[in-house]
Amino acid sequence: MAFPTHIVAVGGLVEDDNENVLMVKTIHGGWVFPGGQVEVGENLLDALIREIKEESGIDVAVSRLIGVYSNSGMYKWYDGKTDVPTKVMMDFVCTPIGGQLTTSEETTDCRWVPRDEVLHMIQAPAIQHRYQAYLDVPNEVVYTEYLTKPEFAILQKQSI
Repeated sequence: MAFPTHIVAVGGLVEDDNENVLMVKTIHGGWVFPGGQVEVGENLLDALIREIKEESGIDVAVSRLIGVYSNSGMYKWYDGKTDVPTKVMMDFVCTPIGGQLTTSEETTDCRWVPRDEVLHMIQAPAIQHRYQAYLDVPNEVVYTEYLTKPEFAILQKQSI
């Protein structure tokens, strides 16, 4: 029996005391909230803390889970050759506890953005959907299954 392969990823909606959200500009994906893949042997929260620090220079405390997402479609990576497997992503609200804004090999810019201006910055429909879920249901956990290729499509959505 072959085990299925999925990418497991985490995203952090980092909120400061002034209702600003930490945003990073990535090389391939434009403006997003920070996050990334969980490495082999790494737990979800450690991965999230590491990814946010790597992409923005900000240290965080993880507060709560707000969304679980499945991208159940496979597609080609930016090189046009490599197959990207299905993904399972979890978004968490985080609080900044230190560090200083700085870019990385993965980011070209990072900044604190007023909460109500963030959606206008995000170009990727899947990231827009995940951010909108954070705004719409702040005290619930949302599950969404979607496809990003050939175009963004929601297959299932519910509170859990």
